[in-house]
Amino acid sequence: MEVILKTDIEKLGSQDELVTVKPGYGRNFLIPKGFAILATPSIKKMHEETLKQRAHKEQKVLDEAAASAKKLKEMSVKVGAKVGEGGKIFGSVNALQLADALKKLGYSVDRKNIKIQNEPIKQVGSYQAEVKLHKSVTETITFEVVEE
Repeated sequence: MEVILKTDIEKLGSQDELVTVKPGYGRNFLIPKGFAILATPSIKKMHEETLKQRAHKEQKVLDEAAASAKKLKEMSVKVGAKVGEGGKIFGSVNALQLADALKKLGYSVDRKNIKIQNEPIKQVGSYQAEVKLHKSVTETITFEVVEE
């Protein structure tokens, strides 16, 4: 049985993908829960046309994300933190503070899309983080933790 997925399903496929599943799984779980629709010939044609139109828009978004990634890599990002004796930070710097610093620079990045290397950060200094701007565009940026 062929179905078109409406959402990403782990170990099965991603949204808008045409997949073949066992009839019971499709009829009793995927379709009633709204995770998929039955792929009839007419729905397949409409789906192909929709994907063609969406591909052009996706390319535009991908180009913008790549340009933003290039600018972000060259930019110096500073995250302020309260510091005690010897350069130790009260608490730690995490993805939320880095996301706020990026927002101040004009880049809206969700904190879930930021992975800080060598976490937790408890000292003033220079560190690196991976920022995911698009599902296929990831950039490693360098940021500096400074005293407020």
